[in-house]
Amino acid sequence: MDASALSNPQLQQMINQEKERAMANEMIAKLTSACWDKCITSTPGSKFSSSESNCLSNCAQRYMDMSIMIVKRFQSMH
Repeated sequence: MDASALSNPQLQQMINQEKERAMANEMIAKLTSACWDKCITSTPGSKFSSSESNCLSNCAQRYMDMSIMIVKRFQSMH
């Protein structure tokens, strides 16, 4: 790419959107892995038990809350 392509605002916006999408996918993968390991203690059947569902929901909520807190902390540092 030449310098003019890199300074194109539309291209920069597209690159930033792709970076955000990649970060969101990575966060979802980490959340899924962490909460699955914590909440699913036996071989899953065709649906989750109520305790597994509650655990997964609570785990995901805590993970998201923590992620938001970390982002806000980094934003306040800049």
